[in-house]
Amino acid sequence: MDRMYAAADAQNEDLVDFLGIINIIKRRIWTLLGVTVLVLAAVVVFTARSTPLYTATAQVALDVQQAQVIDFDAVISGNPPDSATVDTEVEVLRSRSLAGAVVDRMGLMGVSEFNPQLQEPGLMDQFRTSVVRLANALMPTQAVGAAADATLDPEIARDRVITELLRSLHVERSGVSYLIDVSVTSASPRLAREIANIYVDQYLIAQLEEKFAATERANEWLNGRVETLREDVRVKEAAVAAFREEAGLLDAQGATLTEQQISDVNAQLVMQRAALAEAQARLRTVQQEVNRGASAETISEALQSEVIRDLRIQHADAVRRRGDLGTRYGPRHPQMQTINQEIEDLTRQIALEVDRIVASLSNEVAVARGRVNSLEGSLARLRDELGDNYASVVRLQELEREAEASRTLFQSILARFQQTSEQESLAQSDARVISQAELPASPSSPNLQLNLALGAAMGVAAGLAVIFLIEMLTNVLFLDRDVENKLGLPHIASVPMLRFNVLSPLTVGARTPGQYLVKKPLSGFAESIRSIRSTITLSDEPGANKVVAITSAVPGEGKTTTSVCLGRISAMAGSKTLVIDCDIRRRRLSHALAGRAGRGWLDSLMGREDIKKAIHKDAKTELEILPAGKSRTTTKDVFGTQAFADLIAWAKTEYDLVVLDCPPVLAVAETMVIASRADAVVVNALWGETRAPVVKNAIATLGKARANILGVVLASVNLKKQSRYGDANYGAYYQAYRKYYTD
Repeated sequence: MDRMYAAADAQNEDLVDFLGIINIIKRRIWTLLGVTVLVLAAVVVFTARSTPLYTATAQVALDVQQAQVIDFDAVISGNPPDSATVDTEVEVLRSRSLAGAVVDRMGLMGVSEFNPQLQEPGLMDQFRTSVVRLANALMPTQAVGAAADATLDPEIARDRVITELLRSLHVERSGVSYLIDVSVTSASPRLAREIANIYVDQYLIAQLEEKFAATERANEWLNGRVETLREDVRVKEAAVAAFREEAGLLDAQGATLTEQQISDVNAQLVMQRAALAEAQARLRTVQQEVNRGASAETISEALQSEVIRDLRIQHADAVRRRGDLGTRYGPRHPQMQTINQEIEDLTRQIALEVDRIVASLSNEVAVARGRVNSLEGSLARLRDELGDNYASVVRLQELEREAEASRTLFQSILARFQQTSEQESLAQSDARVISQAELPASPSSPNLQLNLALGAAMGVAAGLAVIFLIEMLTNVLFLDRDVENKLGLPHIASVPMLRFNVLSPLTVGARTPGQYLVKKPLSGFAESIRSIRSTITLSDEPGANKVVAITSAVPGEGKTTTSVCLGRISAMAGSKTLVIDCDIRRRRLSHALAGRAGRGWLDSLMGREDIKKAIHKDAKTELEILPAGKSRTTTKDVFGTQAFADLIAWAKTEYDLVVLDCPPVLAVAETMVIASRADAVVVNALWGETRAPVVKNAIATLGKARANILGVVLASVNLKKQSRYGDANYGAYYQAYRKYYTD
């Protein structure tokens, strides 16, 4: 809920600030209108005195695709333009070199519009010339330099004409397209059209000239390179042939026969090494199986032998027959002994056959190893032979590479030379003119409607700046929020101004705000005084603000009127109230008693009078007033004495409210002492006249005395004028409140 209220307050503050700005404008509307009219008048005079200017525009298109007569790249690449390319061409059109070419082509040095030397001197020129002459007269040593300046260097004069031409030139890209608008502004419509057309034509010529120049430079360089490279290729090819003949190499590949033999031997060596590895693997497997005690049935090489296969069949048959005989005969039977002997012979033959296989594998390994060794020897011999002419081969290959590189470079440069030779006659611009500049029918400047619109805008802006500057420099207090924002103190009340027509119905001697308060107790004026009393009495602790000091920053801000009216409204409310005149310099309250004051509290402090006898009672409101008395103003610090402190203490015990009518804070230093004696302080400020910094200075002074400042009262408020500010205060809604008052 608090967050919602905070957001609402922030919105209200923004709305108030906006309304405040609107009301400032309404309040200063005549100032705003006056400044606007002055600016508009100046714009009208300027427009009427301005020379009509005409603008002619030609349009150039950058070619996205160009016709290629022959398919090769240009010396200056004609790639399709992108955004950066278009921007670059815009800057080229704005360049001083292109503008200089146009100046020379059109002879603009002789046109007074672009050559300041040919123009009639203006007021500034005449003033400058007078200053130079005066300086020459005062400093004769500088006269030569001045004379030299009189005759302008031709290059400098041309540069100034170029500058003037560029000022009249406007080049911009047309949207996001490849079109560029070239506009020229001149006092002559025909000259503007002519310059615009020649400008774009010169731009195309400059492109072609640049391409021609680049192609010519490339041709000259390429021609020299072709001749140099042709001679280089001839020399290097001759060197290759001479070295081949000298080294006795068979062909361009070097010792081909030796290399071929090495290649063949390498191939055979690879095969023999593979065979050796296979034989060694077979031998190693058989040896491992034999060493492990494997039978012939489990040895892989034995299983592949036809002899062992037959012996195993015979062995199996003998074992079968021994089994049959064993069922009929005993172990010692001759047939049993014969069959056993047969089995042993077969077993021995199988073992011998396995040994033979192992020996055969060993022999196969030895043969393969011999072949490998033989081939390795042959390879070593061939390599030795190749090593004898290897240096010659390397040198030959080096010479051939150099010759090939020179030949390739020569062919590339020759082809490029032929291309650029053809291209010189086929060069074309990367842009084209799609729209020639036409003769302007009406001036482009001055534009009366545009100038009036701009003048009105400038006038309103200047008027707003003036009225807001006036508001800032004035810096007076108009509204409740001015008090809170500028002073940092609460706004207590806004006391309306009582004009003569309001006071005129009263008797001649009673035409004062105090008397009006008595006559009109239900008026808006009386209600504003009640607001002051309510702020004083409705404190955090009842009775805490019994002694209230009324003061102001400077004299003439209605503090005495506020003191008397506050006392009377309090007395009319039934409170026993005492008003003490503490302004012993001017004693306005004492003089208001019209000679009836007699002695006062100063006399009592000096022991000349009883304090109670010095008090005067207002017959109409029962208000009691204690004047300062007739004693002379003294330089003694009467307010810092214990006697004055006792007086205040006595008044607090005797009265419900004690009002101290104090002198201005910034005018009299004694006010600080009085404020320190009071329970609370109310600062009066004259509406629309007292400047906020002055009141702020007074508040700071009271702060040094540690005074309890309740807030600020705006006195003599013009409710009609204040209502123009539109703020949510008494003045803004006075008309709505009037039915509650009897003014």
